[in-house]
Amino acid sequence: MAAAQGPLSPHLQIYKKQLTAVLSITHRATGVFLGLGALLFCYWLLSVAGGAQVYARTSGYLHAWYGQVLLFLFCYSLYYHLCNGIRHLFWDAGLGLELKTTYASGYAVIVVSTLLTLLTWFAGGML
Repeated sequence: MAAAQGPLSPHLQIYKKQLTAVLSITHRATGVFLGLGALLFCYWLLSVAGGAQVYARTSGYLHAWYGQVLLFLFCYSLYYHLCNGIRHLFWDAGLGLELKTTYASGYAVIVVSTLLTLLTWFAGGML
């Protein structure tokens, strides 16, 4: 048997990540984060049903800086996953598969989801 002479493909330190790969990984991560956020929402609903003391404690957590960051990231994840899901629906229909269009729609997903998140937080008086 011949000894291996090194890796056959570039390792992660020199590999230039493509936008499509980063957006795909982010789409999966936001899906997982939304699942965890659904558990947080259920906990919040249970705290409402648990009485004033339980709700006050939960509300204190959510109004703290770390709770606000968590809620902001949840809101961004929701909009990002929605926008990227719509992008994938267009791909399923065979539209926007050209490389230039793929990159343009990828950047559009980032911009639109960021704007929708900021708009939601401004409209809610949280920013």
